[in-house]
Amino acid sequence: SRSLLFDGSTSGYTSYKIILFTMKVSVLILALTASAANAYSVSSSRRQVFQKAFGTAAAVAVASPQLAQALEQCPSGSNNCVRTTWTPPSGTSKADAAKAVRDALLAYPQEGQNDVDGGGWTIAEDDLDGSGKARVEYKSSGKKFFAKAFNGGKPFVDDLKIEINDSGVVAIKSQSRVGDSDFGVNKARVSYLAAGLQSKGWGI
Repeated sequence: SRSLLFDGSTSGYTSYKIILFTMKVSVLILALTASAANAYSVSSSRRQVFQKAFGTAAAVAVASPQLAQALEQCPSGSNNCVRTTWTPPSGTSKADAAKAVRDALLAYPQEGQNDVDGGGWTIAEDDLDGSGKARVEYKSSGKKFFAKAFNGGKPFVDDLKIEINDSGVVAIKSQSRVGDSDFGVNKARVSYLAAGLQSKGWGI
């Protein structure tokens, strides 16, 4: 009873407060443990349902969304970024898709095209035959008004990122490093590259 815990002395009152505090902490720990267990159960059940319906790969994608879509999307409302997907003809291996993409990149004119990329381009990263990733840097001529007025006369630089998945499907993202609008440059570049693949049966 309370009389046993609190005998009126200072030490008895202190012991009583400590016991109450300990009981509250124990109840809180039990509640948090139960909540965590329930959350894990829900998550596990969701993965199990997807795995039964669609297989292990789909279950992994649900558990880890970043694996399903590695190449990031363009920022919402962006006017200087283009992201799209290219699909190879049926039966194309990842290795063959990588070769076709590399051929398309190398066929792009170093002097640019249609008043786009007059400063040339450089393959900055190339692991198409391994991870399926690559990055190409494209430069404007640096001679136009906006480059002179807003970029110190230096060329504007855009990055084209490529990721090929195991099925040979290619994700493409072309984005300007600076500026709010690219005046259609990224779209023109991606369309030029896509045209070469489309002529070989790719879905663009």
